[in-house]
Amino acid sequence: MKQHLFEQRHNADWLSLDKRLQALEQGKAEQQDCERFAADYRRLCQHLALAEERGYSSHLIDQLQRLAMRGHQQFYRHRSHLGAQIIRFVIAGFPRLVRREWRAVLVASLLFFGSLIGMGLLTWLFPEMIYSLMPTEQVRQMESMYDPDARRIGRFAERDSGDDWMMFGFYIMNNIGIAFQTFASGLLLGLGSLFFLFYNGLVIGAVAGHLTRIGYSETFWSFVIGHGAFELTAIAFAGAAGLKLGWALLAPGRLSRGEALRQAAAQAIQLVAGVILFLLIAAFIEAYWSSMTFASAHLKYGVGAGLWLLVLAYFLFAGRDRHAPD
Repeated sequence: MKQHLFEQRHNADWLSLDKRLQALEQGKAEQQDCERFAADYRRLCQHLALAEERGYSSHLIDQLQRLAMRGHQQFYRHRSHLGAQIIRFVIAGFPRLVRREWRAVLVASLLFFGSLIGMGLLTWLFPEMIYSLMPTEQVRQMESMYDPDARRIGRFAERDSGDDWMMFGFYIMNNIGIAFQTFASGLLLGLGSLFFLFYNGLVIGAVAGHLTRIGYSETFWSFVIGHGAFELTAIAFAGAAGLKLGWALLAPGRLSRGEALRQAAAQAIQLVAGVILFLLIAAFIEAYWSSMTFASAHLKYGVGAGLWLLVLAYFLFAGRDRHAPD
């Protein structure tokens, strides 16, 4: 291709990138400028490589090199801000997203916590109902985990303090597996997410009701109340993300199902990122605080209540300011 044709074809792209770089350099860039910058910068690098390979004039190559140098500086400058972006997401972005997606969050929370509470009451009133969800051996194992005479409380009551790091990893993998299953199954028109929200609520509620009825309430509730604020909330939000995918497939509106799913996935994945953060916090609390016996049950109740209030206040108030209306 001759140079003048090459310039005619791509000059508009170069001018657009130049304007976008000016906005970035002056700190006046909008969100769309940042989102398109990386793709435009890669395209410019391809044009520069073609110009050098084809032996175009030094004037054109110098022009593209200067533009590429400015792009390189901005590209790595904004990459270095990744940590700041993560902090902004944690402080404000995640709670804003949850409030913006309140419909999916409400449906998922009602289904999950509703089935949990309902099954807990039923199992407490009718003890035999636990066996409709769990085999006898698994029920006995659960009872042994929360036996008030156990030295340490949790999934492995006999473990030593040195095993806490191993348990931290176990809790992460187990909880993230449940959350991902609840989220990804939303692709089955949302039915998978509905099922796992309902089923997990039933199982957790049945365990809670059974252990409370047989007199293990202090060891059970003092163990779960702390990390439950983050873990249970995360499961509900994972379900909300899955429901968002399912709804995009069921009711895409004027968009094609593929485009509706793509747009829904962009928000759902952000929800899942917050879910993973909450599950990491939950796993840390579960491994290093919930299973310890040096603290009294009353202290754990107090800390747990504080954590639930903290989570509630975080999603109600964090990220609210006049520049970012909800």
